[in-house]
Amino acid sequence: MTAGLALQYSSGVVEGHVNRIKTIKRQMYGRASFRVLRARTLIQP
Repeated sequence: MTAGLALQYSSGVVEGHVNRIKTIKRQMYGRASFRVLRARTLIQP
C-alpha cells in the first residue's frame, strides 16, 4: 500500500484492464465458448 504513495509509477492501468476482463468473464460465465470470450475481450476498448 505504501508503494502507491512512495513510488512514481503505478500499475493502475493494468489493474483497470484486469478488472474489465474479469467483469466480462463473470457476465459470460456458462453462456458462450472461449472463442467468443476471447473475441469480446480483445475487441472492446
